[in-house]
Amino acid sequence: MPDNLTLANATLVLPSETLTGSLYIEKGEIVDIDTGTAVPKGATDCGGDILAPGLIELHTDNLERHLRPRPRVNWPHKAAIVAHDAELASTGITTVFDAIRVGSIEGKGATGWQRYARTMADEILAMRAEGALKISHHLHLRAEICSETLLEELAGFGPDDRVGILSLMDHTPGQRQFADLSQYETYMRGKHGLSQEDFDTHVEARVALGARVGPAHEIAAVEAAQRFGAVLASHDDTTAQHVRVSASHGIQLAEFPTTLEAAKACHQHGIAVMMGAPNLIRGGSHSGNVAAETLAETGLLDILSSDYVPAALLYAAVKLGAIWDDLARAMATVTSAPAKAAGLVDRGAIAPGMRADLVRFARVGEVPVLHGVWSNGIRVA
Repeated sequence: MPDNLTLANATLVLPSETLTGSLYIEKGEIVDIDTGTAVPKGATDCGGDILAPGLIELHTDNLERHLRPRPRVNWPHKAAIVAHDAELASTGITTVFDAIRVGSIEGKGATGWQRYARTMADEILAMRAEGALKISHHLHLRAEICSETLLEELAGFGPDDRVGILSLMDHTPGQRQFADLSQYETYMRGKHGLSQEDFDTHVEARVALGARVGPAHEIAAVEAAQRFGAVLASHDDTTAQHVRVSASHGIQLAEFPTTLEAAKACHQHGIAVMMGAPNLIRGGSHSGNVAAETLAETGLLDILSSDYVPAALLYAAVKLGAIWDDLARAMATVTSAPAKAAGLVDRGAIAPGMRADLVRFARVGEVPVLHGVWSNGIRVA
């Protein structure tokens, strides 16, 4: 167990306010909060730095980047997991739901998806059990509806696999994230170097596959989430009808709705809206979808995700704090709100009895500069 720790003279980000004070930590748990600038003997003087709950990441592609650092280059899995874990810790993320695609299209060359989910999950869980990881890892299965092997792969998981989130993803060309086929063509031909003929063949095959397996795969994925005890999420809802279907499935979290219409419908149905931190930082979506800042300004943004840039999560929360003129509210989008969405009751807020998952940082303009990260009371960065 970690030693007792006191962090003093810090700007504490509490659930609804910020104030200057100290935190007292014992055996990895916050036991008391005090106010004022006093620095007790043996305490760490934070010098007014911001001290917030550790960040909670519900959706990240970062592990895949470590697994395949270059096209057609596969990295040893355990080494990739350790590097991914260390990178997240270094950005203030103390809890992560590692996103793993379930559902493959095999033997299709550059545009195929090879199965890897069960092996990857086993390796993450084994590394966690061995104490090799700095932060708290859970599984997020991304159920690819338009695939060939989804049913078989889902059958390989069970309630003991720490599957916290299962999201319904449908990458059939011509809908959701790539409703605009011209944008999809730019993405696919640029990424895979496809000829026009190859691209047209690819679209025709994927559309046919989606029509053949989509309805059955969607039902199976919803049933699997219930079997795992996982939170059910949707991905790239675009229309109010998409959201109505999501609500009928019992979906509680919408990952990256692509339009203002869909985001409004999510709130009408009590579904939390998550948007990408890179979208907020860059001022818009790289796919031409609705801007995260637009949703923030209309009160429709609940949760931020680092998506494909781990360091974006804290940066976007600080930026959002400036937009809202409320740092506590903004930090909630990367702490208490994702904790609530994922059903985690022991973290996400600075309060007695909570895990001592903490991030200490200063600001240079709107850019956060990390000075310390603790996971369960242990300093990890």
